[in-house]
Formats: sequence, structure tokens, C-alpha cells
Amino acid sequence: MELERFCSTSRVVIVAGKGGVGKTTVTATMALAASRAGRSVLVLEIEGKSGLAAAFGKPPLSYEESDLAPGIRGRTLTADEALLDYLHDHGLKRISKRLVSSGALDVVATAVPGMQDILVLGKVKQLERAGVADLILVDAPAAGHAISFLLSARGLLDAVRVGPIRKQAQEVVELLTDPERCQVLLVTLPEETPVNELVETAFSIEDRAGVALGPVVVNAMFPSEPFDPPLSPDGVLADAAALGVFVGDAEAADLAAAAQFRDSRAAIQTAQVQRLGERLPLPQIPLPFLFTADIGPDEIDRLATAFARGVDALPTPVQS
Repeated sequence: MELERFCSTSRVVIVAGKGGVGKTTVTATMALAASRAGRSVLVLEIEGKSGLAAAFGKPPLSYEESDLAPGIRGRTLTADEALLDYLHDHGLKRISKRLVSSGALDVVATAVPGMQDILVLGKVKQLERAGVADLILVDAPAAGHAISFLLSARGLLDAVRVGPIRKQAQEVVELLTDPERCQVLLVTLPEETPVNELVETAFSIEDRAGVALGPVVVNAMFPSEPFDPPLSPDGVLADAAALGVFVGDAEAADLAAAAQFRDSRAAIQTAQVQRLGERLPLPQIPLPFLFTADIGPDEIDRLATAFARGVDALPTPVQS
């Protein structure tokens, strides 16, 4: 599938996954890939602690938009500031000032279960309707909260029968359940526990929240080609001698052990990726493991290239 077409599938893409799988890195990666395909991108950081801006070498985001890279802008979304925006837009600016001055803002934003999430999603809906960017990427909360985050609008529809809250919830549900407007991109690692949690999250999102699922991003993939023949200490010493490089016995043993670890890791990830495909029949986009402690602009650049290759390998949907 062409990258430009992939990035045009839905106007809002919510990136979700278990904590620690690289969800924020994938959000930054897709943003850069989409911008290279000529799409204008707005990245929304929900929890405000993901460090998304650092991936572009920029200072932390605020509620006001800031430039992250050519064609990419970013901002955080919080329930309090989304509520103030809502009141301003509905001619209630004076009330919003009183809420701030009295310290009652938090009370209002949490008065109804799910209210904070619906305020944030309502802001996402407003931005999507306004056409502020070709693609809006939402760096969602970790998997457990992501489910309740996406279910909040349906919960409020059941709890609130009339009024502006119900209208807001209804409009958010309409956004989430329209595949041309919104889909979820799930992220996992090629390991047993993240795969198990991703499968459970996927069924909850699709069945309970009614949100369409895009491909699964399998992050941090080791090189899958095993050493052939398997690397042994004697093999390391022989290769070093052929190259005219001195390697001691201890170093040779360590290098052989590292090669064996890489091969065993590759075998595990191959099995987990296959199991994921059997339990969740969605296309997969692999991203490589980066042997670095920090993710910055150079790493995102490499990952965006890999992401584009993964999208190119996806099957093109058949037109009905």
C-alpha cells in the first residue's frame, strides 16, 4: 500500500498499547512518515508525560501548538483546558474565569465518571471537524486506560439522557465509530505478555468501543536471520585471525554467547509474531530494535524509513 494512501485512511489515528512497548516512539515515527508523504500532521499528547517532543529534539509540549518538525505540530490535551475551551466556545467565558479563580475547575471536570476523557475526546473531535491537519495522531494512554478512554463516551450516553454532555458524548461516539474519521493503531513488542495484552485490548476496542483497528505495529524487532553456521568461540577466533584482528579467548566466548542470545531472541520473536497473527488477523508493520538508550531525531528518522517500508508491504485494500 502506498504510504500517502495509508496516511489518508482515517483523519484521526489513536496510537495505543501496553506501557513500555514504544507507543510514543511509534506516534513520532508515523508522524514523520506521514509528513514525508506530504500530509500535514498534528500530534496530540494526552497524558502529558510521554516525552514525545524529545523524540524530535524539542522541549516539552504545552496546550498551545508548537512546531516539532517540518509539517508536524504538537500539543498536549488536558481535561481542564479542554473544559475552558468548551466554555469559551459556548459564550461562557465569565463562568470559566470564576471556575479558575475559585479553584473549582477540578471538581467540575471530574463531576461525572468519564467526564475527563469525554472532555479530551471532545477536543479531538473539534480539531478533526475544524480540519486543522490532514492527519491527527493521538498518543493515547497506556492500554488499560485506553479502553476506558475510548468507552467513556458510550458510558455517558447510558448515564446522561439530555443536555450538552449527552450531545458531546454522541458526537464523540460518531467520531470513534466512523472508520473514515478514526481508527486505532495498536503497538506491541514481539514478546508473550505484550502480545497477550494487545490481543485482549484489540477485542475490547473493536467489540465494546466499536472503533476500527488499523495494522499492528510490532516494535523492537531483532534481526531475524540466524548465524549460519551458529557462531562458536572457535569460529570467532578463526574469523578474527582471517581478518588479522586479535581476539582473546574470553572475548571470543562473550561474542559467541551474544550471538547465541540474538539467535534465541529472534526465535522467540518469530514464534510470538506468528502467534499474534493467528490470534489477531491484522496486517503487521515491523519496526527494528534500535541499540541505543535514547530516542531522538536520528532514531525517529530511521524508524520512519522502516515504517514506510512496512506500509509498502501491506496489501492494498480491494475496492468494493
